[in-house]
Amino acid sequence: MADELTLRTRIWLWAVRKEYWLARTLLPNVYSNDALICFNNHAFLDDPAFQRAYQRGVRALGGTDWYQWHWRVHVGLWAAASASKVKGDFVECGVSYGFLSSAIMEYLDWDRLGKTFYLLDTFAGLDPRFVSAGERDSGALEKSEELVRNGMYVSSVDSVKANFAQWKNQRVIAGAVPETLEEVHADAVAFLHIDMNCAPPEVATLRYFWPRLSPGAFVLLDDYANRGRDEQRIAMDEVARELGVYIVALPTGQGLIIKPPQ
Repeated sequence: MADELTLRTRIWLWAVRKEYWLARTLLPNVYSNDALICFNNHAFLDDPAFQRAYQRGVRALGGTDWYQWHWRVHVGLWAAASASKVKGDFVECGVSYGFLSSAIMEYLDWDRLGKTFYLLDTFAGLDPRFVSAGERDSGALEKSEELVRNGMYVSSVDSVKANFAQWKNQRVIAGAVPETLEEVHADAVAFLHIDMNCAPPEVATLRYFWPRLSPGAFVLLDDYANRGRDEQRIAMDEVARELGVYIVALPTGQGLIIKPPQ
């Protein structure tokens, strides 16, 4: 569980949340969190099903919501619920503490679906073998090491397995993508969430699973439109062009692909 954040990290997160609180105070009825300020309707926050799912995600963090990812989770729940009607299993590459995937499994009453959720991560930050030269030069490895040390990134697969133990139809796979992709024993995939914070394994994941994605399957890219993630965005755009599909950039910082009919 994410209950061992360093004091410095907790202070930094408090300061960030304070900025969003100020925006909400000055602009009543405006959504303000997670790099997103929106004047439009955000009634989904009052949906009891959303609230239950979101709180289950918070439990994966140890009970304190230091993400404040409401709209990002809303998008993930919508995509997952839609994908639940599509043939195939679910895959998440880049799990960390399991915030979004826990919320999804709670939202969908997971074991009822008869699908398996494959959860892949190093559970130890970035693997230096699978980081691009540009990312390496920008300090991505040093940043990853710091995030593991300060508790923002998970550092133990055991705590993650304990979090997901409430569900039977799941498999936690520890190791570096793309080396672990073949451990996903799914003939078809309906939902693919990619969140590895570096381009090479994300590109490898999309290429590997594309033939296995069912028509109508959802691919959610967590970092695609995030500021400072240009290398991931450019790399994914190149793969999308090869595959003949388009990625929609979302104001949450995510990207979304829906596999077209064959």
